[in-house]
Amino acid sequence: MTTLTKGGNGFVPTVPLRIAVRGRATDAMALLLTERGVVRGDHDVVFHGQPEHPTGAVRLTRAEDGGDWLEIALPTVEPEVARVLVVGSTDRGTLRDVPGLAVEAIAPDGTPVARYDVTDAAGETAMVLAELYRRAGGWKFRAVGQGWAEGLEGLATDHGVHVAGADPTGTPTPAPAPARQTPQPDFPVPAPAPVPGFAPAPAPAPAPAPGFAPPPAAVVPPGAVPAPAPAPAPGPGSVTPRYPAAPAPAPVGYGTPAAAQGGYGAPAPAQAAQPVPAAPAGPAAPGQDDVWAYGPVFDPYTETGRDNDVITVDGLPPGPVVVQLEVPDAGYTGLTILDRRNKEGDNLVNSTEDHYFGRVLATVPGHGTLRLRLEAEGPWRLDVSPLASARPLTEREAEFRGPDVLLHTGGVADLAIDYRGDDNLIVNVYELAGHDDHAALPHDDNVVNEIGKRRETVPLTEGPLVVQFEMADGPWRARLKRVSPRTGPLFAESAPANPWQTPAPQDRKGWFSRGR
Repeated sequence: MTTLTKGGNGFVPTVPLRIAVRGRATDAMALLLTERGVVRGDHDVVFHGQPEHPTGAVRLTRAEDGGDWLEIALPTVEPEVARVLVVGSTDRGTLRDVPGLAVEAIAPDGTPVARYDVTDAAGETAMVLAELYRRAGGWKFRAVGQGWAEGLEGLATDHGVHVAGADPTGTPTPAPAPARQTPQPDFPVPAPAPVPGFAPAPAPAPAPAPGFAPPPAAVVPPGAVPAPAPAPAPGPGSVTPRYPAAPAPAPVGYGTPAAAQGGYGAPAPAQAAQPVPAAPAGPAAPGQDDVWAYGPVFDPYTETGRDNDVITVDGLPPGPVVVQLEVPDAGYTGLTILDRRNKEGDNLVNSTEDHYFGRVLATVPGHGTLRLRLEAEGPWRLDVSPLASARPLTEREAEFRGPDVLLHTGGVADLAIDYRGDDNLIVNVYELAGHDDHAALPHDDNVVNEIGKRRETVPLTEGPLVVQFEMADGPWRARLKRVSPRTGPLFAESAPANPWQTPAPQDRKGWFSRGR
C-alpha cells in the first residue's frame, strides 16, 4: 500500500475500487467532474440522498462499522468524467474534532492500494479528502485535504452545483423554491455487473456492489501519520531534469515494480517495465486533453548511469513508446536501437549539444525487449513511458527545447511553430484514424523540413495524431490555432451540441442531510 502525504499522488490499478472514508460521524460524497472542474448535472453528485450514479459506476454504501464506502468502478466511468472527488463532511462540530480522519482505496480482493491520513483539519465541516483523476491512459489517486468552512453547500457551489436558498455570499434567500426532482437519464441504466472471482462485501444498507471483499480494519492510530519513505540522495553530478519525468509508477504489489530511482551519477538497478491494465478504449470527451485510446499503458521505466552503455528494458508491450533522455554534460550524444543480433537499427539521437534533452519515438519489437546503445559523456538519465504520457497540444502556447513527441486529440486545427534553433527542424505527423494496429505506427507525413530560425504554420487533420519533432536543436514554441470541434466517429456519440459551454448551475435544496 502507498501511504501518501498531502498533495502526494500515485497510479492505482484500473479496476473497481472501494474508497473507505474513515472517521467517526463522517459522511462521504462523490462529485464526478468534467475537465472544466464542474459537474454536468444533478446526477454527477452521489450522496446519501442519491446513493448511486445513473451509470452505476459510483455508489455510496455503508459498512458494518457505520463508516461510509464509495464503490468506484474505474473501467466504467464515462470518458467525459475527468476526475472523481472523494468528499468527507460532518455535522457534529468540525473536522478537527473527528479522530482518525482518513481515506483509503481498496482493491477488489481487499488489498489496500493507497491511503491518506488527514492531520491538519481545522474549523471546516467539509473537505475534499482525495481525488481519482485520469493520467496517461490510467488513473491516479491524489491526497487533497482541502476544506470548506462553508460546508457542503460551499464545496458543491464551487463545483457547479447551485444550492437553492443561498447566494454566493452565503446569505439565505427568502422563500426558496422547492427542490427539483433529479432528472432521469435518457438512456437505460445498466445494472453493475459482478466482478468474478472476488468475495462479496458484508451486506451494508443499501446493498453493496458485488465483487468486493471488506476492507481491513484501520491499523493506524488516530492522528498518527506513517512517515513517507525518504527520497534517494542524488549521486555526484546529478541534475534536475528540465521537464518532469514520466508519471510515477503504480503501487508495488500489482506486478508493477517501482521504477528505478537515483541520482544521475549512480546507476540504478535495471528493472523490467511491467504492463498495467489500461482503461478501456472509448469515445473521448471534447476538450479532455488526457484522453488517448491508442497503444498500451505500462509502468514507466527509469535508468540512470554514466558514460557509454547498453540499456535493456524487458517486459514491454510491443508498439511505439516515448524515450526521454537527458545528458547534462554532453559532448556527443547518440542513441541507437539494437536488434536481437546486436546490430544497430534506427538512430534516435545524434547530437553535439552541451546539454542534451529530448523525447523521441521508439518501437518495441514483438518479443517485448527494447535494447538501446547509448553514447554519452558523464551522467545521464533515460525514461521509457507509454505513448499516452506524451504532452498534448493545446491552444495555449508551450515552450519546448530539443526533439519531442506531442499528441493532438482535437478536431481540424492549425499548428503554429516558432523555432529558434540554427540547424534542422523536422516535423512528422502520424494519423491514427482507422489504424488499429497498436504494435506499430502508420507511415508518417513529413510536414516540416527546414534549416534555421523560422515561423511555420502547419495544417493538422482531426485527431488522434502523433506529432513528432524528430529534429530540433534549439528552443521552440508551439500552439494550436482555429481548432474545430471533433466530428469523427470516435467522438460523435459523446460530443454535446456545444462542447465548450459551461454546464448551467444545478438548483438543489436539502441535498446534504446526513440521512443517519
